[in-house]
Amino acid sequence: MIAFILVKLTAGLEQKAVAHMKAIPSVKDVYLTFGGWDAIIVAETSTMDKLSSMVIREVRGIHGVQSTETFVTTSL
Repeated sequence: MIAFILVKLTAGLEQKAVAHMKAIPSVKDVYLTFGGWDAIIVAETSTMDKLSSMVIREVRGIHGVQSTETFVTTSL
């Protein structure tokens, strides 16, 4: 499954946080944005449990990550 994870970052910690995000094996890409969210992660996992674990333990555990919102895609 593919998910888009919107991330709010702490000012001044963006570059280090993005580097940590890109090192997560399930993360396929990271885009910096402007507006209500600071970054969008494109991630791919085999199950919802693995996605949940990755977001909670790995993404939210990064210094500088304030909050996340995850959108899960489905195949048509």
